[in-house]
Amino acid sequence: MLPRFQHILVPVDLTPKNRVALDIAFELATDNKARVSLLHVTQTINTADETLAFYDRLQQRVRDDLESLSQRFSDAGLAVEVKVPLGQPLKEIVSFAATHQVDLIVMSSHPVDKEDLLQSWGTLSYKVSVACPCPILLMK
Repeated sequence: MLPRFQHILVPVDLTPKNRVALDIAFELATDNKARVSLLHVTQTINTADETLAFYDRLQQRVRDDLESLSQRFSDAGLAVEVKVPLGQPLKEIVSFAATHQVDLIVMSSHPVDKEDLLQSWGTLSYKVSVACPCPILLMK
């Protein structure tokens, strides 16, 4: 029988709230012998030539952090890759999922504020959950 999930995407922003999403993704990947992609989108504001060096340094720093996070997956014998594209987070996450045959996205979210429900509609995790065709597991 084929595993339910073969490719798990974990978008991360390198904050402590990502720990739960990484832990759950690790468990699911181990159970399903799935490959894992850790993705951090470096959001761009301006791509003028003078800012490219800044983005290069930032991407390298993020890549180093993601490599450290990926070690747990590779130590368990799982295929893991690190991706650090430049762009807009929603577009890059949806595009990556579509072009890399991702069949599950595990990402952190925030608790919904029942007093301000409108703010919850504008979050990246909500937008990804609506825009991506594959299942999304949101960790609050």
